[in-house]
Amino acid sequence: MRLSGDAARGRFAAARIMRLATVDEAGRPHLVPATFTVERDRVYTAVDRKPKNTRELKRLRNVQANPAVAVLADHYDDDWNRLWWVRADGAAEIVTDPREMAGPLELLATRYPQYRAEPPDGPLIVITVTRWTGWAASTPAGA
Repeated sequence: MRLSGDAARGRFAAARIMRLATVDEAGRPHLVPATFTVERDRVYTAVDRKPKNTRELKRLRNVQANPAVAVLADHYDDDWNRLWWVRADGAAEIVTDPREMAGPLELLATRYPQYRAEPPDGPLIVITVTRWTGWAASTPAGA
């Protein structure tokens, strides 16, 4: 069944991981898993301290070249009555000002204990969601 925008946002916000889809200047898609947090119609993800080959990440270059992004969260279960997915489409921007990053980084630290010990030190990607869409095989009990 199709999810309402509020139901889609709620399922997305409860997921532990999302996939961030960006497009480079040549139109090639790029997809990476990412930690995140949601505040109303904003999704925040930060470049953290996990080992990376470079700090000049393709996702950051892509957002600079083309701010249109999509993020996806989903749940798979062998009981297909429990399947669901949610996609949020929007415009991304890169934030590096520590004052603008403070609130979202605090939300990320509340959500992920690892960030309490080692707060993300890279830029923040802020996605302003313009459309929430989703599907679920069934309505959860109590909904």
